[in-house]
Amino acid sequence: MAEEIDQTLPLPDEYPEPCEDVVNGDEEEENNKDQSVKCSPNLLQMLKAAESRRTPQSWDRDREEASGTEETEAQKTDMHERAAVQSYCSQCESRSASMKKVYSLVNITKAKDQEAVQSICIKQIQFNDQKHEFNKRPANTGRRSLSRSISQSSTDSYSSACSESSEDESSPRDKLQATSKGLSDFCIKNIQQTEFGRREITIAEQEMPALMILRKRAGGEKPLAGAKVMGCTHITPQTAVLMETLSRLGAQCRWAACNIFSTQNAVAAALAEGGISVFAWKGESEDDFWWCIDRCVGAESWQPNMILDDGGDLTHWIQKKYPSIFKKLKGIVEESVTGIYRLYQLSKAGRLCVPAMNVNDSVTKQKFDNLYCCKESVLDGLKRTTDVMFGGKQVVVCGYGEVGKGCCAALKALGAVVNVTEADPICALQACMDGFRVIKLGEVVRQVDMVITCTGNKNVVGREHMDRMKNGCIVCNMGHSNTEIDLVSLRTAELRWERVRPQVDHVIWPDGRRIVLLAEGRLLNLSCSTVPSFVLSITATTQALALIELYSAPEGRYKQDVYLLPKKMDEYVASLHLPTFDAHLTELTDEQGKYLGISKHGPYKPNYYRY
Repeated sequence: MAEEIDQTLPLPDEYPEPCEDVVNGDEEEENNKDQSVKCSPNLLQMLKAAESRRTPQSWDRDREEASGTEETEAQKTDMHERAAVQSYCSQCESRSASMKKVYSLVNITKAKDQEAVQSICIKQIQFNDQKHEFNKRPANTGRRSLSRSISQSSTDSYSSACSESSEDESSPRDKLQATSKGLSDFCIKNIQQTEFGRREITIAEQEMPALMILRKRAGGEKPLAGAKVMGCTHITPQTAVLMETLSRLGAQCRWAACNIFSTQNAVAAALAEGGISVFAWKGESEDDFWWCIDRCVGAESWQPNMILDDGGDLTHWIQKKYPSIFKKLKGIVEESVTGIYRLYQLSKAGRLCVPAMNVNDSVTKQKFDNLYCCKESVLDGLKRTTDVMFGGKQVVVCGYGEVGKGCCAALKALGAVVNVTEADPICALQACMDGFRVIKLGEVVRQVDMVITCTGNKNVVGREHMDRMKNGCIVCNMGHSNTEIDLVSLRTAELRWERVRPQVDHVIWPDGRRIVLLAEGRLLNLSCSTVPSFVLSITATTQALALIELYSAPEGRYKQDVYLLPKKMDEYVASLHLPTFDAHLTELTDEQGKYLGISKHGPYKPNYYRY
């Protein structure tokens, strides 16, 4: 821990005055200037004060406590492993003894009745195999869903993201549940999964160092004391670490899911047991989705003063149905293209009556979550659902923003032939320079094996395209919303839908031709697989600091508009993750800083710099 603290960026003693300019999508000339909002003194001074109180002795103590915990866990793991090995060996010895009896029978009985002897051997072996398999099965198997029994394949995973398809598919809306402490203000699939969900969260904590450092540095200050944060995000182990970090920093949290397929039920159970009111489960219907959001908002004795949104659905619902609550908010933090677009629409129409922080366009979100995360997770989602081999496949990636760049790089690395569709000439030129052919979807739709949308737009893949696709073409979406593929046009009488695996549908045309639709057009990676915890640590830390910034900012610092996260916060988040790689930053001299016209402590780049 000492190294982690020593290697992060130093916090300056002085702060410039806040910038009065507003970051607005319409003001092109203003965007060419450095208009990043400066940090509130309260936030960074609080972090610096907390850091200064930590002594080398406390760092050593933290390290010793951590190592002691690791040793204890390692001992427990070793004991479990040895017990498992002993059990397996005893089963093998038993089976071996049975086999010896059978073989002795074969040796005694000669060729006189060889066929009968072979029959006896086969039956005895099969009996022992069945007995061995029976002993491995759990006592309570539970009810299996039809979709899982149809295909038992590589989509099965020890990850809770995909292993929950065997659960009862009934809606838990009318089910009465309560935690061990008596909390009943939640609605999830199964509160009995708490223990497994807690293990998933613990694993994620190991790969999310910045949030753990933030808990230690700022936990004593309670910068979010009095904050009532209502969230609408993917409910995964990584976002659970974020929620519990916000609670450690003093906030009360209440949560719903932003996607009907991405919730991990065991994690939701662990959060509810921990005291966070959660309304979400995997496989919600559209009606369930909005019901959960409304139950999250409509608590009689609890009203939010901060919103953390992913996609803008929660903000939209409160603004439309609960305008009185919307007007009392202190701030909104939004992390998706779709949600930011909605916020700018509200701002232009004069209906945004609360300051909002645009996390999506921060460097830490764009470059790491959008680019590096999608670069790894797109392949994972496709492999788990389709078992596809990418070498030699013809692929179209719609959109060459950061998400599209990540997807293209991953597919190209495995030997796929990648084509790109793009409306922006700058992004199109980037695709060309990176070695991709830029085309219109209609030009190659008959030949391609896979179509992946990454635009954030609507109806990018229309019915006219899907009518011309080859048999077996895979269609999926890596954008937040399910609007990129025209699903409405597929819900017609002449087309037949067949569920073949969890999150995998065959849409079959009258002539027998079919396309493979993944996650019903929703976000592929979080609906069909998992995403790297380390990358989400960067985004989650950015979100936490954005909430602190808005909540603790002096009155009048932020007006009723959309703001970018201060660049100093971006750099601070990045510095918290560098010790994981044992990276050592070069410190500028006073002369070098003066030559560049910047403080040697940063920010190091102007707001218009393109990383």
